[in-house]
Amino acid sequence: MPKNKWMMGILSLVVAVTLSACNTDSETSEESMDMNNATEENMSEDSGHMNMDHSGSGEVPADLQEAESPTYEVGSQAIIETDHMEGMKGAEATIVGAYDTTVYAVTYTPTNGGEPVENHKWVIHEELENPGDQPLKPGDEATIAADHMEGMDGATATIDTAEETTVYMVDFTPTTGGEPVTNHKWVTEAELSAK
Repeated sequence: MPKNKWMMGILSLVVAVTLSACNTDSETSEESMDMNNATEENMSEDSGHMNMDHSGSGEVPADLQEAESPTYEVGSQAIIETDHMEGMKGAEATIVGAYDTTVYAVTYTPTNGGEPVENHKWVIHEELENPGDQPLKPGDEATIAADHMEGMDGATATIDTAEETTVYMVDFTPTTGGEPVTNHKWVTEAELSAK
């Protein structure tokens, strides 16, 4: 009998340890899922910029007009006050180009599939297919002719906001470290401050 009690004690201990481990794994899984969901939510809040080609060639549409007297001259420095992507807010930017145009925040579904990208900032008037001479209004639809992000070129966009302003192409090094970003399109005048 004492031998059986000893075996039952060992068996009870093994069961208790196993159940404890299962509960810990389950809690860890739930925590991981919560963290993953939070990460996805944060990414989606950023208007889909995670697939953005942050550096560009520096090419601009042929009909885009250079700003005659921009607040921030080409070659000058300014501080970026927006957070389109991680490491952008607070970064020191070098102004590469300044242009007067109408700038749009747009919602579109990528041509390569996936969830709609909401309130993407920014697409300029000259990056739309045959938009006409007049600025578009919120609610209007247009086809995007720019490839800031994968699946953007050729997508049908709904205009969320429209503003006539100066937009800037900038170089900057993210505040989070990493490779410098060159020829980033676009930052609006309101999203910059004097250094």
